Amino acid sequence: MINTYLEQLVAIAQKERRIILGLMSGTSLDGLDLALCAFTGYGNSTKVEVLHHTTIPYPTSVIEQLKTVCSQPTVSLAQVCLLNAGLGQLHGQWVNQQLSKWGISPDTVDCIASHGQTIYHAPKRLHQQEEFGNATLQMVDGDHIAVETGIITIADFRQKHVAMGGEGAPLAQYGDWLLFRKKGEHRILLNIGGIANFTWLPAVGGVGDMLSTDTGPGNTLIDAYVQKHFPPLRYDENGSIAASGTVNEKLLAELLNDRFFQAALPKTTGQELLNPQYVENAIVATQVMVTPKDLIATLTAFTTHSIVRAIRQANRYQAKEIVVFTSGGGVHNNTLLQHIQSLLPEARFQSLNTLGIHPDAKEAVLFALLANELFAPKTSEEAVLPVRLGKICLPA
Repeated sequence: MINTYLEQLVAIAQKERRIILGLMSGTSLDGLDLALCAFTGYGNSTKVEVLHHTTIPYPTSVIEQLKTVCSQPTVSLAQVCLLNAGLGQLHGQWVNQQLSKWGISPDTVDCIASHGQTIYHAPKRLHQQEEFGNATLQMVDGDHIAVETGIITIADFRQKHVAMGGEGAPLAQYGDWLLFRKKGEHRILLNIGGIANFTWLPAVGGVGDMLSTDTGPGNTLIDAYVQKHFPPLRYDENGSIAASGTVNEKLLAELLNDRFFQAALPKTTGQELLNPQYVENAIVATQVMVTPKDLIATLTAFTTHSIVRAIRQANRYQAKEIVVFTSGGGVHNNTLLQHIQSLLPEARFQSLNTLGIHPDAKEAVLFALLANELFAPKTSEEAVLPVRLGKICLPA
């Protein structure tokens, strides 16, 4: 007899409408984004409706535990082991609680798409060890979520991308292409999370003409130094601290001097490079004296210039008009957005809300889309993803 869950997987693939709950926890470590989505179709025929979305903040205790293992070259293996299981159980419990708040029966959810938590990102350009290729590692075990919720869970999306020769990021490009492209209009989907990245959707051409890349820091360094110098604040609300400071141009030039910022697109990075030690090294190298306010202003300029530099590098079309749709925590930093806009007069900025998806929900929606693609009966004209991503975790 065929396993009941295998029958269920086949049934999900055959449905005209699939309900998928996307879960995303990013490098900012601020919490878990949940987006309950209804999908019809696959590939280029994909349609999505976001039924509900929310963010559940991490307790301070969880944030502090994550900081001990995320992007650290040396960590406690015991702590990684415990967090992998413990966060899986916690995410599962939060899913149960949130579905109940929304009045949604778990039986009506076809599957969960869990990104997990990236704890180390190691493209070869960063680790430079000849015997190894690209690597990335995410924790939050999908089996724990599946058992806790009783819902089939798709997890660990990035490993297949690495196995096929990619860097495991950014994966948002596939969803960006399927949901947001518009013929005749150059579009950029700019996400300013802990690390900033964008997808360029050209006005002409096919999926092979799309470009998706990390640009450098997003909020990660700004947040770190706000927490250090302006407790109990955890981030620069509206960019008010940056607006009150002055950019130190010498320090800014040194921050932008790493080979990552000179490298060709596409490329990926993480807090393994862009961390407080990187900033401290730049301060020592330049021998500058910088006040906390001026440091926040300079780090905000660092994010600004690395984003603008990458967008200009990507504009091989010499486009005179680009529509930029913004998402991620950085959209709440008015000073940052104003600086980016001032350096890109050819760009017209809009919130992702104008395309029907809340900026805070975007990444959770896009991982739900990757799970939807896993069930796709691929044909040559529908295929967009080069490989099917994600591991299937069955409930007990």
